[in-house]
Amino acid sequence: MNKTVVITGANRGIGLAFATLYQKQGAQVYALCRNNSAELDALQVQVITGVDVATEQGLDKMVAALKGVNIDILLCNAGILRDESLGDLNCTTIREQFEVNALAPLRVADALLANLSSGSKIAMITSRMGSIADNGSGGRYGYRMSKAALNAAAMSLAKDLAGNNIAVGIYHPGYVQTEMVNHGGDISANESASRLVALIDGLTLAESGVFKHSNGQVLPW
Repeated sequence: MNKTVVITGANRGIGLAFATLYQKQGAQVYALCRNNSAELDALQVQVITGVDVATEQGLDKMVAALKGVNIDILLCNAGILRDESLGDLNCTTIREQFEVNALAPLRVADALLANLSSGSKIAMITSRMGSIADNGSGGRYGYRMSKAALNAAAMSLAKDLAGNNIAVGIYHPGYVQTEMVNHGGDISANESASRLVALIDGLTLAESGVFKHSNGQVLPW
């Protein structure tokens, strides 16, 4: 039976690469985004636009569009990157990143619990910048803090959903060549997504709640 995959932030970057790979695998793909893109439209997947996962309206639209859909893989990919430093602490952008990067994925998972069943999987796309032990350069206060918060939420999800046989993967995609980093990464979105799709495919309850790099390396908290 073909998988049903739901992807947030699917109109570009890693999200678009996920949608492309799963579509090629024959999965039923629901691609959620705020705004469509020509590349996403060309995939001929189920595109649901107007879904800003950081807003009540966006979440309501998501829930309505997915009513009755049994989800095999819920891929929480939508995220934003802003920059703050000491002496220039923009609390507005810090809060914005918490809303999008940490709270929104948790709210998406919570809102779609009725669509998940035994054997379903949730994949949280986070960042090693959320690792406290791995922080060797400082800065990026809002992004680091929001991703650390996402990691904590994902671990709680893994514990809470284990009894329902739902595994939660926590994944750093790598330094990916996307618009978010002005295409300055060292790995393509397609390669990153391909690695992550393989990790998600092999995800079991035994590894639920493990923080991993897309290359398979277990990352420190």
